[in-house]
Formats: sequence, C-alpha cells, structure tokens
Amino acid sequence: MTMLHHPTIEKLHALRLPGMAKALAHQSNTPDIAALTFEERLGLLLDQETTDRDSKRLTTRLRLAALRQNACLEDIDYRHPRGLDKSTMAKLAAGRWLREHLNCLITGPAGVGKSFIACALAHQACREGMSVRYLRMPRLLNELGIAKGDGRYRKLLAQLARTDLIVLDDFGLAPINDEQRRDVLELLEDRYQRRSTLITSQFPVEHWHELINDPTLADAILPLCQDSCRLFC
Repeated sequence: MTMLHHPTIEKLHALRLPGMAKALAHQSNTPDIAALTFEERLGLLLDQETTDRDSKRLTTRLRLAALRQNACLEDIDYRHPRGLDKSTMAKLAAGRWLREHLNCLITGPAGVGKSFIACALAHQACREGMSVRYLRMPRLLNELGIAKGDGRYRKLLAQLARTDLIVLDDFGLAPINDEQRRDVLELLEDRYQRRSTLITSQFPVEHWHELINDPTLADAILPLCQDSCRLFC
C-alpha cells in the first residue's frame, strides 16, 4: 500500500496540495483506514488541505498586519478593574461592525490595555479572513510625510484605503501639524463607510476637537469617526 501511495504523494506535492499529501501519508500508516469508504477518505484528505491552507492564509494576514502585541480575545482578563463591557466586546467579536464598515474607538488612561484589546480585535479580524494593518499614529504620520517626498503618497493612501481594518494606536499622543491633520483627513475620508478603522487614545473623544487644534479640520475629521462603537478602559 505504501509503495502505491509513494508516487501519488509526489504528484500531490507537485500539484501544490501538501495538506492532502500529508493526510494520505497518515492514512497509509493507519491500520483500520480500510473501514472507511472512498468518499470518507477523500473527505479527510480535503479537510486537511483546507485546514492547512486556512492556517497559511492566517499566518500571512497576521504577518502583514504587524500587530504590536500577540493578543487574542480569549486572553482578555475581565477581572481587571477597568470599564470594559463584556457584552460590547461580544458584539465586536462577532464582527458585524467590520462587515458593516463601522469604526471602533477605544479610550482610557495609559497602562489599561488599550493596545492589547485593539490587537486582539485585529487578530479576530484576521481570523475572519480580513486584511489588517496596525499603525502607531506618530509612525503613520511620519511614514506619510516620507511618502510625499519619494512619490509614494497616493499609492500608500490607496493601499491603506483597501485594507479591511486599520488600527490607529495612540491618537493624540503627540501634537500634529497642519500637513499631518490633512493627511488624517485624507485617510479617514477614503475609508469612511467603505472600511473599518479602530482608533485608540488616552483622551476622551470629547477632547479630540482640541487635540486636532484646527476648528475647520476638526469639524471635517471628527464626523468621519462617527458610526462607531466606543470602548472605555
């Protein structure tokens, strides 16, 4: 039986079906495998191939997301003394907000785990097959400034606009100038009601107008953060 399987396994690898090849090798070493029907054995091969492909895709999505922390929703400790609402988290975990292109705003003082929660929600989005990008706000603004200088600005904005979920961590942590305010407006405007954005900040949303420090641009930017779920840590 093993001799017959040997060329078949090689052909499966040549066809880029390593999951099926691995499952077939496993079946050849399973004494009671003959008790299964052909359809049952084929189903097991296909299940293994599907599982392997899903795992590889998730690995790729997580690599491209570049999450700051290796976090998942199952690891959130609700015993921590903060204002995290379990029912709200359950709704976010279900992912409807992502499918409806809504936003999520997480606010609270330093050290309460805002970034961890944001990364956990982003990890869940990767599990759901969505593209994700984690960006610290100061680094993003610096990257956009560099992109203007080397001609990549429009291309970078287009890439960000296509990403299913963008995490903007540490909003308001450092002052932003007029050019950076306009960059934020461009980014959020491109994504509004088309993709989801998750923003974390040490400052309550009610203070964001003064953080932006330009009444006209603040009036343009803040409505783009609406249609959102708010988490208070």
